Amino acid sequence: MPFEFIMSKSLSKYFLFLLSFFWVVAVFGQNGSGQNTREEYIEKYKDLAVKKMQEFGIPASITMAQGCLESNNGNSQLARKANNHFGIKCHDWDGKSYFMDDDKANECFRKYKNPVDSYRDHSLFLTTRERYALLFELDITDYKGWAKGLKKAGYATNPKYADLLISIIDEYDLHKLDKAELDEIYATEIKTETKDDRTFISAIDADSLAPVKIGGGDRKIYINNGVKYIIAREDDSFYSIATDLIIYTYQIYKYNDLRSDDKIEAGEILYVEKKRKKGLVDKHTVLEGETLRSISQIYAVKIKSLSKMNGMKKDDSLPIGKKLYIR
Repeated sequence: MPFEFIMSKSLSKYFLFLLSFFWVVAVFGQNGSGQNTREEYIEKYKDLAVKKMQEFGIPASITMAQGCLESNNGNSQLARKANNHFGIKCHDWDGKSYFMDDDKANECFRKYKNPVDSYRDHSLFLTTRERYALLFELDITDYKGWAKGLKKAGYATNPKYADLLISIIDEYDLHKLDKAELDEIYATEIKTETKDDRTFISAIDADSLAPVKIGGGDRKIYINNGVKYIIAREDDSFYSIATDLIIYTYQIYKYNDLRSDDKIEAGEILYVEKKRKKGLVDKHTVLEGETLRSISQIYAVKIKSLSKMNGMKKDDSLPIGKKLYIR
């Protein structure tokens, strides 16, 4: 057999081998198993976890650890088939569903278009259920407190659930995510202005915000620091808002440090549940015209907490440029 023919046949086999090798890598990934490693999963979703921390006030380390644990690093049947990374079942759910055996046979789980929707719904799940409310009083860097609080509130039945979350966070240094530069991120999310001790969002900026739900009267409800708020309309009153959202009028003016005879102005931020004791950012630089109340509205932090953190009284004047502790 001619030498040239032997070489040609060998090279053909070699190239076929290379093509097969690269196809396997493309299909099954770098680890050769077709499954995400924990490191790969964290790298893929850590920025999303930080983003949800900025929006909802849930530590990114907790979100990331729960995602790792609940989805088996994105490899579980539920994550692959339903994009459900947090094992959330069909409680109060009108979206698509996925059925599989879990604690019981053929249980109903929420199904999402993509993992991003799953991460967002996880944040909504924690911020809109009363049993998790106490978690938001914890510091955002207190991941151990959050892990234990989730277990105590009944997020999972595994008695070692908190320990498992803490172990993942410690092993992969996920607590560093909780110290992301939130001040810079936050400033791009919600643009406000202060006028006569009130805090407003312009119509243009309001249109760029994503509501977490639509309440009665077609009211858009948003989240800031894990606290729900609405943006007041023309001719709004405490009564009209309370009627739409099925709450008491006194709750609205109490939550927003207003009097019952105060008039509401269009574009004003109004919280519809209690503000937090701490904010997401460390400090705020006082601008012209700002007061403790207006700053309280910007960060969804109680005036009493701001006063205590900064050694001030509620009605103290604020010099321009002063640094106020927010958490």
